[in-house]
Amino acid sequence: MAKILVIDDEKPIRDTLKEILEYEDHQVETAIDGFEGLERAKETTYDIILCDIKMPQMDGVEVIEKLMDICPEVPVIMISGHGTVETAVETLKKGAYDFIEKPLDLNRLLVTIRNALERKELIVEAQVLKRRVNKTYEMIGESDAIKKVKDMIDRVAPTDARVLITGNNGTGKELVARWMHEKSPRAQYPFVEVNCAAIPSELIESELFGHEKGAFTSAHKQRKGKFEQANGGTILLDEIGDMSLSAQAKVLRALQENTIYRVGSDKKIKVDVRVIAATNKDLKHEIENNNFREDLYHRLSVILIHVPSLNDRLEDIPLLTDHFMRLVCEDYGMPPKTVTEDAIKELQNINWTGNIREFRNVLERLIILCEETISGADVKAYAQPISK
Repeated sequence: MAKILVIDDEKPIRDTLKEILEYEDHQVETAIDGFEGLERAKETTYDIILCDIKMPQMDGVEVIEKLMDICPEVPVIMISGHGTVETAVETLKKGAYDFIEKPLDLNRLLVTIRNALERKELIVEAQVLKRRVNKTYEMIGESDAIKKVKDMIDRVAPTDARVLITGNNGTGKELVARWMHEKSPRAQYPFVEVNCAAIPSELIESELFGHEKGAFTSAHKQRKGKFEQANGGTILLDEIGDMSLSAQAKVLRALQENTIYRVGSDKKIKVDVRVIAATNKDLKHEIENNNFREDLYHRLSVILIHVPSLNDRLEDIPLLTDHFMRLVCEDYGMPPKTVTEDAIKELQNINWTGNIREFRNVLERLIILCEETISGADVKAYAQPISK
């Protein structure tokens, strides 16, 4: 059952639609003109809005413009007996879900409403999933070190400046890159991550730039690379310090020209991608050892962000404990457990060589193995590897 608003200046139309839709078990409210319809939309949340186009004082085209500001997530179906192709196209451009001419085809109306409801459900599900993802990738901490990183993200995200993120394994370099993307004007476009260390050197060019059919033995069909997949959005070149010199040269050219070439093709492909790179290596040291191109380093390092290790921000451990406690317990369908002050102190005494990644694993272990209250003794017993 859906809650539907019908906006139409003709009483017979309003009454007919109300009767038909209530027979289909929908809850229906009506408005006699655009002004009343907008007021109702401000006061009440509807699943679908049906709106006439030809109305006195305020026509449907103006109504839908205002509805897109009030409730952009609600599908609006335009109805009119005076419709033209131009009018239909105009309302669809302004955000209408569909356009139906009078006299109304009952079957088409009901199918359109059903499809609109399914679409709205998918949008809501996508929003829920996005909130879950954002919660998973939330940046937790109030220490000076992490505040500095957050401030840099806020300053740099609205720009297209290239960013080089450094830090030890497990500190959250990918998290910084994701938040850079989420806070940027490119957030509605793809965020594509490439782990340069996990791809064999002979395949990295194909992975980044794609290939044409027959470019090499196993190239059975044309394939888009990560740069094309990220077009309009952001690409994260993670562990870029492990990229081969030949691939570095190709990346450098892509950054210089904003164009790429698929393996096996000499055709230029324009790409609009923001490049963020991350590494746990000292790239200046790699340059000295001829393992990394200095010109590529300077292209990538317009903005430098260093992610602190957990050992450098131990004061964030209470907040991190609360955060991961909620996440892990939600995943396992368990009520959150109590963590004592001495347990927090024991956690702060640990040398976190694996940083946030290690910390989350340890907390998950404690949640699984301990009773309702996690004590300092529990941390000593389970947090560190068992010695013989």
